[in-house]
Amino acid sequence: MTNSVPLLQIDAFADRPFAGNSAAVCLLEQETPEAWMQAFAAEMNLAETAYVRPLPPDDRGKRYELRWFTPEVEAPLCGHATLATAHALWSEGRAAGGESIRFVTKSGELSAARDGDLIELDFPATPAARCDADPALLAALGIEKVLFAGRTSVEDTLLVLESAEQVRSLRPDFARLAKLPGRGVMATAPSDEEPYDFVSRFFAPAVGIDEDPVTGSAHCGLGPYWAQRLGKQQLVGRQLSRRGGTVRVRLAGDRVKLGGRAITIFRGSVSAEALPTEVAPVSRSS
Repeated sequence: MTNSVPLLQIDAFADRPFAGNSAAVCLLEQETPEAWMQAFAAEMNLAETAYVRPLPPDDRGKRYELRWFTPEVEAPLCGHATLATAHALWSEGRAAGGESIRFVTKSGELSAARDGDLIELDFPATPAARCDADPALLAALGIEKVLFAGRTSVEDTLLVLESAEQVRSLRPDFARLAKLPGRGVMATAPSDEEPYDFVSRFFAPAVGIDEDPVTGSAHCGLGPYWAQRLGKQQLVGRQLSRRGGTVRVRLAGDRVKLGGRAITIFRGSVSAEALPTEVAPVSRSS
C-alpha cells in the first residue's frame, strides 16, 4: 500500500455547498519545499490552497504552521482558507472538537474556535488609512467618485461607494487592474437587505484572482471602517460575488473576530508520485 498526503476541498463562509469561497487544504506532517507548494496551488487553481502541519508544542499547548498560496503567489493573510483549515483539522480528528486551534503564520499567531457549527477566527485588524483615490483605479472599475478611499497594511485599497447596487453592478477591467500596485481592491457600501450591515466585492487580478468569492482578510479592514461608521461592534457582511458568502465580524480592540461556516466538498489525497522526495512517504507493502 502506498501512503499519500490527505487533501480536502472545503467551501468556507458558506451556508450551503457550492457557495462561499472554496479552498484546498493539504494536511502535511513535515516541512515542504516552497516551490512545490506554489506549483501545487497552481495545479489546484483555486483562490487559495492552504498547507498546514503540526509544530512542536510550546508552553501553551498545540500549534500548527499555516501557509496560503494563490495560483500565483504566497498570500500574507487569508481568512477563508484559515477557516477551511480549522474545519479540516476538527472534522478529520486532528484537533479535539472542544479545543481552539493556534496557527503560526507570516501574519503572526492566529486562532480559531468553535461555537456550534460556526467557526470564529481571531485575526489582526487592518484599518484603512485615508488616501487619495487613484484615478487609474477608478477608471479600471468604471466609476468616477467614491465616498472614501483608504489603504490597509496588507496593501489592499478600500473604496466606499454610495449604494449596494453600485457595488453589485461593477464590471471591472481586470487587465487594467492587474497592472496597478497593491494586492487587491475592496468595493463596499451599506447593505440594502437584511440582516446584512454592509456589502462588498474583492478584486485581485495581480495575484491571480480576478474576483474572490469571499475574502475573510478583507473584512479585517472592512470591519473597522463599518464599525466606526455605524457605531456597532458586531456586524454582518455580505460579499456579492457570484457564489456569495456571509462573514460575521466582531471588533475586539486591535483584533477582528471573523465568523462563518464551512462545508467539506470532497476528501482525497495527493499521491506519493506527485510529492517532492523530501515529503513523499515511504511505500509499504502489506
